[in-house]
Amino acid sequence: MDATAVPGAARPLARADGWIVAPPLRTAPALRLFCLPYAAGAASVYASWSGALGKQVEICPIQYPGRQTRWRESPHRRLEPLVDALASALGDELNVPYALFGHSMGSVVAFELARELRQRGAGEPHVLFVSGGRAPRLRHEQPRIHNQPDAVVVDRLRELGGLPGEVDDEPELLTLLMPAIRADFAVCETYEYHPEPPLTCPVVAFAGTEDREVPPKRMAPWAEETTGPFIRYVLPGDHLFLQPSQTALLDIIRVALTPRLPPRT
Repeated sequence: MDATAVPGAARPLARADGWIVAPPLRTAPALRLFCLPYAAGAASVYASWSGALGKQVEICPIQYPGRQTRWRESPHRRLEPLVDALASALGDELNVPYALFGHSMGSVVAFELARELRQRGAGEPHVLFVSGGRAPRLRHEQPRIHNQPDAVVVDRLRELGGLPGEVDDEPELLTLLMPAIRADFAVCETYEYHPEPPLTCPVVAFAGTEDREVPPKRMAPWAEETTGPFIRYVLPGDHLFLQPSQTALLDIIRVALTPRLPPRT
């Protein structure tokens, strides 16, 4: 969870019916990178990415309902309606090529979003980046906790490293955030993989060296989801390695996207 995922936080300009939390660039980018947060996370997870990939790539952090700028909205408890709503909202943002990045829960959201947009005729992402999320055809091995008592849900969130101390110390705040947290766990725990023709775009996967939740071997089967190139990187860190390894991760993303961009004039 992002420590700023609370009501009353700063509210950046929202686009796409509130799904994108970022001001539009003054000129159309060459490519948009839509960034999907992890369970109990929010768009602010990617706030520091703004501008990190150069002027040609626009970072578009995605905000799920039920948190930060959308905390009054009901969160989605199943993946299919979440992806359907997001795909519809992004319609006007697909006037330029796009790529997808998702961490943990965000990786399967990104994957199913890529398949949904392909089905709608919008084309596949130029690159699908999946980070810290088990390959979709693998079974969910952890016990289901989305319908368990609050203490069980909170303990699981602590185990994943996703509960900031300032939230843990404020029971009232934690109670306010609990519906969104439970909904995200429900999305992950009820997801069912349905075979479709594989994607054709490159898939770039990231894993953490110390990630006990999704070790590198559980990222390898992502290769089966594309007929295009697949490469896996293992970066230092635990399940939330995208924060301490941000510089290396962004460097890899930049290199992967560069061949997809038009030459500079």
